[in-house]
Amino acid sequence: MDKEQVRSTINDVGIVPAIRVASAENARFAAETVAQAGIPIVEITTTIPGAIEVISDLVRNLPHVIVGAGTILDVEIARACLKAGAHFLTSPGLDPEIVHFARKENVLMMAGALTPTEVVAAYKAGSDFVKVFPCAQVGGDSYIKALKAPFPQIPLVAAGGVNQQTAGAFILAGASAIGVGGDLIPRSAIELRQPERIRELARRFLGSVRTARAQLAVWQVPVRASVR
Repeated sequence: MDKEQVRSTINDVGIVPAIRVASAENARFAAETVAQAGIPIVEITTTIPGAIEVISDLVRNLPHVIVGAGTILDVEIARACLKAGAHFLTSPGLDPEIVHFARKENVLMMAGALTPTEVVAAYKAGSDFVKVFPCAQVGGDSYIKALKAPFPQIPLVAAGGVNQQTAGAFILAGASAIGVGGDLIPRSAIELRQPERIRELARRFLGSVRTARAQLAVWQVPVRASVR
């Protein structure tokens, strides 16, 4: 799966589920359930025990799913994740060395940023998407809207505190996609093995993104001047 396919799928789906759980077994269950629910994208955070093996296993057994590696903190971890087959890399903050490595390897990069200065720096370094994190804690969708005014060309992913109630608002504010963790994949649903609960949450999040995008499309239709 090449970089442009990954970029296209993230743009089309608009949701990047971040899986941060206590075990490799739980990570596999969460990833498989989300994929079955209609979101063919998962971000496996490197804080999961055995994360590299989980990435390798998912890439091998779920060929239709885009498997990313999250919480990348240095090039060594990034290299190990790519060797395992990861299709994209994400970091919670901006490390230009990781961004440059991703560009060199021609893999999609989603660098974290918060301030306008960091957003510009991440984009100029070559990050394909800029993940605004933690987003909810600094103003939520209004912060994304404020960033999009001077930076309309920068594709932003809103992450950190995104939930069912705010998902659509982030898209309306200009986010290309949203990053969602526990509100899409609750810890209790994983521990109790409740795939139907996760599927229902996925349906709701997908519906929120689609509804918001449909509204944006209506807003963007030019109004023709009436002919007198």
